[in-house]
Amino acid sequence: MDLALFDLDNTLIAGDSDFEWAQFLIAKGILDRALYEARNIEFYEQYKAGTLDIDVFLDFQLQPLSRYPRALLDTWRCEFMSRHILPLVGDKARALVREHRERGALCAIVTATNSFVTGPIIHEFGIAHLIATIPAQVNGQFTGQPRGTPSFREGKITRVESWLEAMGLWWSSFERSWFYSDSQNDLPLLSRVSNPVAVDPDPTLCAHAEAAGWPVISLRS
Repeated sequence: MDLALFDLDNTLIAGDSDFEWAQFLIAKGILDRALYEARNIEFYEQYKAGTLDIDVFLDFQLQPLSRYPRALLDTWRCEFMSRHILPLVGDKARALVREHRERGALCAIVTATNSFVTGPIIHEFGIAHLIATIPAQVNGQFTGQPRGTPSFREGKITRVESWLEAMGLWWSSFERSWFYSDSQNDLPLLSRVSNPVAVDPDPTLCAHAEAAGWPVISLRS
């Protein structure tokens, strides 16, 4: 059996679900544009540059979840999925995932974006497993804080290994392991698998992939 891991934002989807979620809430008037839009853009630029402080960002991203009832958040998320996410899902990404699934690989999406935002997205690809940053809850109400290790940079390795251990598996359980990503932030996990693949990569990852002889592909139409 093979292991196939996929980054989500700007890899399987042609955009960033974290950034789009905040922009969606701003556009609906749920978040104040003057207070949130500039910071959202700033955090996104830091992420792309590889300088993001994940703890500062998660405080910004998760706090709004704690202010509203879960049922209302779920309603907004459905609208967000249909209007903002589904248009970003391309045929090439679906085909790539389908190819691994049909070969019998164990598949998971591994993303820094929180699991509330990304939970419905994995079903679009027929993937059963999601490794994401977890927003903490108490009795179903979000607290505005993360729980456990954020699924970011080296934290992705920690979270993947914990997930595998929970199933009685380890890296050596697989003949081959794959990870697809666009971002320099994912170099730790890309370097851990046997088959790293750069997907529409940022300049830093592209240069690293070319130097290391990793495949570079595009999932854009």
